[in-house]
Amino acid sequence: MKMPTKFRTHCPFCKTHTEHKVERVKKGKASSMTRITRQKHRHQGIGNTGKFSKVPGGDKPTKKVALRYRCTVCKKAYQKKCFRAGKFELTG
Repeated sequence: MKMPTKFRTHCPFCKTHTEHKVERVKKGKASSMTRITRQKHRHQGIGNTGKFSKVPGGDKPTKKVALRYRCTVCKKAYQKKCFRAGKFELTG
């Protein structure tokens, strides 16, 4: 899917149609101690240790794309609902 980096759309802060810049949201740094990691440490060496393995079947065919829209007038940014896309490209 191709999408322009700049286009006019409704700004919820200005309450008018203004030009927006689009950028892809990057994944944040993962925490070293997630809930699953704590769970594994708690039950280490008890019962079935292969319980937390990956789901059979592998990865999903498409990934969710999160976009951040920034208004060029008020400079405020907001995100809309993520959507799935096989290939995603921002065109200038």
